[in-house]
Amino acid sequence: MKNKLVVIIIMIMGFIGWSQVKEEPLDSLSQQYIIMEGDSILQSSIALNEVYVFGKLNFSSYNEKLRYYILRRKTMKVYPYAKLAAERLVALNDSLENIKSKSKKRKYTREIHRYVEDEFSEELKKLTRTEGQILVKLIYRQTGNTAFDLVKELRNGWRAFWYNTTAKMFKISIKEEFHPDKVHEDYLIEDILQRAFAEFSLEKQPSVLEFDYATLTDIWKEKSQSKK
Repeated sequence: MKNKLVVIIIMIMGFIGWSQVKEEPLDSLSQQYIIMEGDSILQSSIALNEVYVFGKLNFSSYNEKLRYYILRRKTMKVYPYAKLAAERLVALNDSLENIKSKSKKRKYTREIHRYVEDEFSEELKKLTRTEGQILVKLIYRQTGNTAFDLVKELRNGWRAFWYNTTAKMFKISIKEEFHPDKVHEDYLIEDILQRAFAEFSLEKQPSVLEFDYATLTDIWKEKSQSKK
């Protein structure tokens, strides 16, 4: 799983079903049960996904509004790469677990490397510096590991240092984490994602990080009010 992520990070540095439901009354009490397709167990209710009610976006100035929509455009652009990377990582990890030979694992990893390069390289070349930094943050959101730590673990400390130094030339830190509870820009990124998920503009992929969007919103609302 992590090998694939290293490939993507290196490239970044180098290029800078809902089921059918039917309700039926079952007895003289007219109590309605729900038959889920493919499930023989009768249920009296369905567990629904959590739904957020979003407040209206308010901005203190035109420049603040402009910054938000620029951040939105960049986040919407790079999120699919982070999502696809996480999916590929899971698939790679599952495959490697079934390969016992170290040489075959290395061969398979090289094949994946070439596949990822063909799949990502041309698109990653088009990313700007800020888009690359947002992508690094989103990779942390999806995996819970910084790009630096992943490279360090799978290669060595010197390579991780070198990649980070190279990234600094373009003002990109691969040590960057994602903390929407502490960093306002990270909260805005999470807000953009949650609104896009609700609108089905982006396909949702849960974060491995533990935070609650509604709680984050309250935290930042209180901070904003305390400044007034």
